[in-house]
Amino acid sequence: MNKPVILVTNDDGVQSPGLKALVEAVSHLGDVRVVGPEEPRSGTSMSLTFHKPLRLIKALVGGKRAYAVSGSPGDAVMIGVHKLTPRKPDLVISGINFGDNTTFQDVFASGTVAAAIEGAIMGIPAVAFSMAVPDESIFSPYGFDLDFHTPAVVAGHIAEWVIKNGLPPEAHLLNVNFPRRMNSNTKIYITKLARRKFRDYVLERKDPRKRPYYWIWGERLTDFDKETDAYVVHMLKGISITPLNLNLSSQGVPELVSLREHLEGSIVAAATA
Repeated sequence: MNKPVILVTNDDGVQSPGLKALVEAVSHLGDVRVVGPEEPRSGTSMSLTFHKPLRLIKALVGGKRAYAVSGSPGDAVMIGVHKLTPRKPDLVISGINFGDNTTFQDVFASGTVAAAIEGAIMGIPAVAFSMAVPDESIFSPYGFDLDFHTPAVVAGHIAEWVIKNGLPPEAHLLNVNFPRRMNSNTKIYITKLARRKFRDYVLERKDPRKRPYYWIWGERLTDFDKETDAYVVHMLKGISITPLNLNLSSQGVPELVSLREHLEGSIVAAATA
């Protein structure tokens, strides 16, 4: 029987400790192939590179051969699935990310989650893993005491379960978020997405020539609806597992019938004018 093929990726770059821990945790589960961006690409969402060629650089992650792509996490999955795996993978896993990816606000921006979504679009079961960290460590994590070992062990068990059981029909991928610190009492919750984690703002400053430039950032919210991913991770300090479905369509909106009728009339009028 062929070993399961597992594609491991991330958005923090192939030398990220979170990726290394994840690779070590799943290495016994099958034929593990590792590919990720050559440098951190957080917040890139599902961007794909069409305007220039991509290059692969050989690397080592935890003593295992890996590849760094001169592009986005989505690029890494595209190249990984089509060029670096012997057949269509049985699982795509992404992470473990520096910083949780809770709420719609994070999920739609996250390169970590986007890599899993890319796999899901290809019909491959996929899981994104992220871990809450101090805000000040997100873009410079190496000076902080961040333990990825315990989350990686849990991630390994989740990956093993998905390989054996698949995902439920209504879920195309899982978005898993770990609290910063875990112990034997840490609880696991099946959650839904909260809407937002940050209250956005834009800072305007002046460069030495008095020209304006801008920083986009956000103030972290402190209260979330119960049963949501952000509530579990930030208020209960638990593990959040959120099933995600690729069907973002909102079905059965009768109010839009009048819009359709209005447009049909407008098209007829425009065509006969």
